[in-house]
Amino acid sequence: MHDMPGYDYHIDIPGTTIFDGKMAMKGYALNKMCYDFNKAENRESFRADEEGWMEKYGLNDEQKTAVRERNVLGLIAAGGNIYYLAKFAGIFGLGVQDVGGLQTGKTTEEFKEYLASQA
Repeated sequence: MHDMPGYDYHIDIPGTTIFDGKMAMKGYALNKMCYDFNKAENRESFRADEEGWMEKYGLNDEQKTAVRERNVLGLIAAGGNIYYLAKFAGIFGLGVQDVGGLQTGKTTEEFKEYLASQA
């Protein structure tokens, strides 16, 4: 059954939010805002006026709440793409391994140990 052309067996991966076309549309405003964090001056501007930035990019209430709470998993559920969210997380001193820990329910140290055990 998994070898059938067009069969999407990635839809049900327990505990995983799949970033597909539907999620890309849902998270467009959020991801556009986070993309602009590639520029240091935009990161500083966001820190100075988070609410203004969220309004400027048209974030919805779910996205705004997740931003306010620094809830990276909530941002993923709201359509955020981890590659764009990495810049958002970086503003608050979170690295990729910190986010990996959040995604897997591990502390950063536990996640690092897990990665080392897979090598």
